[in-house]
Amino acid sequence: MTKKRGHHRPKNKNVNTQNTTMEQNTENQEAEVTANETEQKADSQPEIDTPETDTDSQKSQETENMSEAADTVQEDWHGKYDELNDKYLRLMAEFDNYRKRTLKEKMDLTKYAEEDVLKGILKVVDDMERAINNMDTAPDMNAVKEGVELIYKKFKSFLETRGLKEVEAMHQELDTDKHEAVAKFAAPSEDLKGKIIDVVEKGYYLHDKIIRYAKVVIGE
Repeated sequence: MTKKRGHHRPKNKNVNTQNTTMEQNTENQEAEVTANETEQKADSQPEIDTPETDTDSQKSQETENMSEAADTVQEDWHGKYDELNDKYLRLMAEFDNYRKRTLKEKMDLTKYAEEDVLKGILKVVDDMERAINNMDTAPDMNAVKEGVELIYKKFKSFLETRGLKEVEAMHQELDTDKHEAVAKFAAPSEDLKGKIIDVVEKGYYLHDKIIRYAKVVIGE
């Protein structure tokens, strides 16, 4: 009996295994069929286009308008920059030319500042030369003397037109802003005591500025 029981157990195990395998194959086949049917249904359904709403269209239009406006502004700024840069370069070139021209004018002014003065002095020099040449041959020395005096007055008048004028000193009170006392002598009269009784060297203004003090003698 023991041997008989051991003989039937392996047979039942094989049957069970076969049944299980058949059931799994059946389930796998049913799963594949279900999956294929699902894929076929999905493929058979038509694609539905999502309609574009008015809001999306408006946003797209606004974006395009903003982009166009930005491009326009950028072009305007580039144009403005080019215009201003051109003006700046022209202005710098003009200023450089002006600076060079002004510098040259200043140098010429310093170099030839005395030109007008010397032209006026040359006329006086011509008169002096004529007077000297006539001294030896002039029959009347009084005429020569008068000629020299005229030349002196002419020269003094020319200097006055250039802003040069004499500092008053004779019989004036001593003014250290205009006079320089170099000596003291006895006054010829009581009213000249402490005043200028003689001028050793004349003083001169150039317009309103003292360019040389008058050297004077004071009475005591």
